[in-house]
Amino acid sequence: MTEIVREFVGLASPVVGRAGAGGHPCQGIYHRPAGANPATAFIATHYNVDFSEHYLASFMAERGFGFLGWNTRFRGNEAHFLLDHALAEIGVGVRWLREQAGVERVVLLGNSGGGSLMAAYQSQAIEPNVRPVAGMRPLPAIEHLPAGDVFVALAAHSGRPEVFTNWLDPSVTDESDPVAADPALDPFNPDNGPPYSEEFRHRYRAAQRARNERITDWALAQIEALGESRARDRLFTVFRSWADLRMIDPSIEPSDRRPNWCYLGDPMRANYGVFGVGTVSTLRSWLSMWSLRTSQCIAAPHLARITVPALVVHATADACVYESDARALYDALAAPDKTLEFLKADHYLQEPEGSREQAADLVAAWVASH
Repeated sequence: MTEIVREFVGLASPVVGRAGAGGHPCQGIYHRPAGANPATAFIATHYNVDFSEHYLASFMAERGFGFLGWNTRFRGNEAHFLLDHALAEIGVGVRWLREQAGVERVVLLGNSGGGSLMAAYQSQAIEPNVRPVAGMRPLPAIEHLPAGDVFVALAAHSGRPEVFTNWLDPSVTDESDPVAADPALDPFNPDNGPPYSEEFRHRYRAAQRARNERITDWALAQIEALGESRARDRLFTVFRSWADLRMIDPSIEPSDRRPNWCYLGDPMRANYGVFGVGTVSTLRSWLSMWSLRTSQCIAAPHLARITVPALVVHATADACVYESDARALYDALAAPDKTLEFLKADHYLQEPEGSREQAADLVAAWVASH
């Protein structure tokens, strides 16, 4: 078996200073085969999940590649996320690969939520387009980002605002009450399904989008109101975000996924629990990451600027990312050289056994051929 060298990389951010306790804002682990300096390396970053020990890192290093599992200062800090700041800190990792690790070709790996984030990075590097969120200054550090040479989306969805809205429970009648529900829209009311009628699904989707828009209206009004106060921003909570009907009803967009299941298990229990995406936000992080109206974290506009060779890999047993997500990513890519592949596995490629090795073989062969 190939010996793997793992090097901790801690670097300064162009946005904020080093933490008082000593931690660098930008941190990650560079994986490479011992005794080698790979000419091609991957970089993988997520909105808030720690990717430093990404599950593919060692597999790709065993196959002769470098792999930088990279974190911005928003690792574990989703509530304060700002897209332009994150892109600047991804750029720190890409520059390190080129200037310090001696990499000639950088592969941007967009895994899970990181699919739209890495698409936004490449989009901004090619054609600067990302605007600061309301009340924030433009960030010069994102005007000259080093672009990647290859783009890979793995088990990725179509962007945080869209996937979050698809998961939102639209039966919420009071944003301050975790249990208030309109029975006519309650996905767990047996009178509504499953199976869910086409009429209910249409009404449900419209109500999900309406809930997102109501929160955006409220956030914008709050920012305006706070402009006359000592505060510039505030935290707030969003209840119940594990309620995509496809999680509950496998007849909607059939796949190899486990029925009535989400990443946290039973959707009803998860929906009324305290763990999930978007549960806590500042006003500006909502506008930057979750709002359908104002967020620039939707993948499609960014994918339309990506022309480097691109690979999309969909895990067909994924509980919460569906084939339509993968096809939407693939269709939105402007790359003339693009490939869509399918792998029978769950979201994290933990099942069935050997899925990670299979994915690593697939990605390694495709990248080597491009």
